[in-house]
Amino acid sequence: MAKFTLQDLEKRIQERAKASPDVSYTRKLLDRGAAQCAKKMGEEAVETVIAAAAESRERLIAETGDLLYHLLIVLHAREISLAEIEAALAARQSMSGLEEKSARPRE
Repeated sequence: MAKFTLQDLEKRIQERAKASPDVSYTRKLLDRGAAQCAKKMGEEAVETVIAAAAESRERLIAETGDLLYHLLIVLHAREISLAEIEAALAARQSMSGLEEKSARPRE
């Protein structure tokens, strides 16, 4: 199987975002706005949780793929790149998860 990365998926989303909504599900999602993209991502998150708790390994893999795609759609809609997320994760590597969580600003 050929290697396919999240960066590849991000590039595909960028390409499909330029297409007509008549031929691109990605464009159709983006045309609905960031809030609707986030709602769809939430639906996919729930399906992923259900699959993780009670369904087959294959179903969990499929639902996780859907969730990652919709997450990248939301990031695109908000003009956030995967590289920015990776940089934020890299910055957290200097401390333990518990230290990092306690250092987050309270909202």
